[in-house]
Amino acid sequence: MNRCRNPAHPHCTVWVMPGADCCAHGHAQPQAAPPATGEAPAARGLPSGFEAISALRAARGATTLPGAQALSGRPQLHISGFDPRAAGGRQAIRLDLRGMPADCAAELRMLVRSGLRLGAEQHAFQRTSRGDWRPVFLEFSSRGLEHGQYRIDIELHSRQPGHPGSARTWSCSPVILVPRPDASLGEIHQTFLATHKNVRVTADDAGIARVQAPGGGRLDIEVHASNASIAQLDLRDPREQGGRLDLAFSSIAWDEDLIEIDVPLAAAPHPCPADRACLVHVEPDSAAQRHLRLFALDECVLGRFEDIEPDADLLLAHHGEHGLETGGLTRRLSGRHALIRQGRHGFEIEDVSRYGLLLDGVWPGKHAPVPLRLGMRIALTASIRGVAELEVTALWAHGLVLHRVDAGARAEAFCLLAPETDPGSGDAAQAGVQPRAAALPPLFHRGGGFWHRDPATGIDTPLAPGMALERLRGLGAALRFAARPYPEQDRGRDRRALSHAPSVRDLRSPARSPSWLGA
Repeated sequence: MNRCRNPAHPHCTVWVMPGADCCAHGHAQPQAAPPATGEAPAARGLPSGFEAISALRAARGATTLPGAQALSGRPQLHISGFDPRAAGGRQAIRLDLRGMPADCAAELRMLVRSGLRLGAEQHAFQRTSRGDWRPVFLEFSSRGLEHGQYRIDIELHSRQPGHPGSARTWSCSPVILVPRPDASLGEIHQTFLATHKNVRVTADDAGIARVQAPGGGRLDIEVHASNASIAQLDLRDPREQGGRLDLAFSSIAWDEDLIEIDVPLAAAPHPCPADRACLVHVEPDSAAQRHLRLFALDECVLGRFEDIEPDADLLLAHHGEHGLETGGLTRRLSGRHALIRQGRHGFEIEDVSRYGLLLDGVWPGKHAPVPLRLGMRIALTASIRGVAELEVTALWAHGLVLHRVDAGARAEAFCLLAPETDPGSGDAAQAGVQPRAAALPPLFHRGGGFWHRDPATGIDTPLAPGMALERLRGLGAALRFAARPYPEQDRGRDRRALSHAPSVRDLRSPARSPSWLGA
């Protein structure tokens, strides 16, 4: 490199990059005079050696490394901490996200499925304030399984509430090796390298990293040691080592490319985006209201009713002889009592409460997800019966319906829908429906809001406040839509929430509501 040679700025001492037309201060540089015939390259003032290479790279610019920019922005899942020597026991591998697009949601839902015994099938990646992602630890066990390779199917779902068409999905399928109990480290390593690329042999917490190969040959393996562990890989002639390969490592890490799956965008924008809503049925000449509460959440929390800052999404309270009771037995419900989510094998429920729950009279155990079945009875609280009891009266691939089978049966029912999921059509959409719920309106969630599908014509209509719902088949003649799951709270906050609950006379009177709200 030379210093600035602009004659108008003789005191400028800024260095000029080879091949640049001006210095860092913007001073134009004089062009070299054409060389005389027969002059040597050095005498012509042309760069040579390192300067010539630097000038060539500067001239080519981004074409020097055509894949560098694409590689830096490629979504990848970095897997580390895998030790195949721990076969037969429980392991925990670390998953790190890299290269995710900036416009994806701040929290990504991860679904996992494998022949290995997984600790959990659902996890979540969360973006930190610095823009990177918190790691997720995936626990699994290979105890009692046959040795071989086991695929782990991973899906990442990005969904931003209130932004129709923002749903994105990525997937990858890493392979975990379960070796034979008597396999040597050399056999494990050879098998692993045969199925993986870009393998890193890592060692942490202690020391030395070394690779030795026959004749100093090149290997596509990165050996890394941090905070000083020992990571040694010796691939020299096995005859020099007593007929075996010397291999020692604490863990193996590799990168899996995330493949984005095309997700169809919403057909039309929704006039009332919401993931929680309610269909209110008002009987003529009666103060009683019946509610079909709608939820379109990846994970719906069932818990105790609280008027101020509840911990749950689906709020439950005990109904006694005199109607709704916000105290008393309602306090036997936890603020977060149970979770209902959509897993890979359908909807499932998990007990996260202090008091427990019963599924068809049996306690499933805490933090043990159980698939929901059509007709299953869900009794919240295991010690006292009748506090709040629900029944699965409809179960599809895109949603389910819960009817109360206690004294609150005339007050409310619940419809839980998978967000941004089209129910399909025909018999598949009506499969798994109890006779009591056969007249359930065909509802689904798409484009950020709730929709109704006419069972006769197949026309989809968005649900929004002020709509004339009596024109829609299957919804009844006295319905209104509210973009809140508990609209009655707005009228009764000063007189205790839900003060318009049905009385004993209303509970015992014949039902004149649609069959999907009947007891």
